[in-house]
Amino acid sequence: MTVLVVTGTGTEIGKTIVTAAVAAAHRDRAVAVLKPAQTGLAPGEPGDAAEVVRLAGGHVTAVELARFPDPLAPATAARRAGLPPVRPYEIAEAAGKLATEHDLVLIEGAGGLLVRFDEEGATLADAARLLAAPVVVVTPAGLGTLNTTALTAEALRARGLECLGVVVGSMPAEPDLAARCNLEDLPVVADAPLLGVVPAGAGALEVADFRSRAGSWLTAKLGGNRPAG
Repeated sequence: MTVLVVTGTGTEIGKTIVTAAVAAAHRDRAVAVLKPAQTGLAPGEPGDAAEVVRLAGGHVTAVELARFPDPLAPATAARRAGLPPVRPYEIAEAAGKLATEHDLVLIEGAGGLLVRFDEEGATLADAARLLAAPVVVVTPAGLGTLNTTALTAEALRARGLECLGVVVGSMPAEPDLAARCNLEDLPVVADAPLLGVVPAGAGALEVADFRSRAGSWLTAKLGGNRPAG
């Protein structure tokens, strides 16, 4: 596995923190994180890719293909900014180049799997298909996550893409009944294994603490030591 796509069932559910955890768990390898479209930030502000480097360490290279100031879907944000959108082939080309220079390339999407990158309706799924790359689905812990996870996994299968597994992006310290049950039910509805559970607030940990603990949140498929199942 050289290229791994990290998507989610929605926005603000922990994709960046999960990406950082995977990068930190591979601290003995050269890792690149590719953010095809960063929205909602002005030039010079640290974006998601920079946050991955901050949390994971200096073995990570950050690459951002485009930045649009409005906090909107990439296609809409690009149109409003009067800037060219990011195309799937550009994502695939950038990831392919990074893969020649790094052991692992992590592509972090924007929002959910089918968020539009351009006016033709291209999505992160199209880039994953060009790369024949497996996809990790980041999902919330609580009520409602089973439906959105099932829909995302179904969309992946319909496009012939591999759902490597599911990661809970933010698990409360005191999970409610739904969150506890979902740990067992998520792999069923996704028809893919649970590959990790990241605690809520992980991104606010001291950097050294984040890096030392990241592997315990993830199973071996993502470079960690969390027991599978």
